[in-house]
Amino acid sequence: MDFRIIGAISGEETIAEGSSIRELARLVKFYGPGNWRKRKGAASVQIDDGPIRRAEVHWYEAHGVSRKELKIKRFLD
Repeated sequence: MDFRIIGAISGEETIAEGSSIRELARLVKFYGPGNWRKRKGAASVQIDDGPIRRAEVHWYEAHGVSRKELKIKRFLD
């Protein structure tokens, strides 16, 4: 599902970090080492030029590495 985030992500929080991340080995292999965290927040998203909806999004990030693998977990509206 292709989507883009409209505006800022609000209510950001860390839900896992370091060895608590199941995908840690794969993240290090593809993007390099770092202090990896799995995060979540709410954002307005637009899916394939469709309507703009509010959604809970999850992603991985590390210091020096931008947000990677953003995904929509559920719609909030």
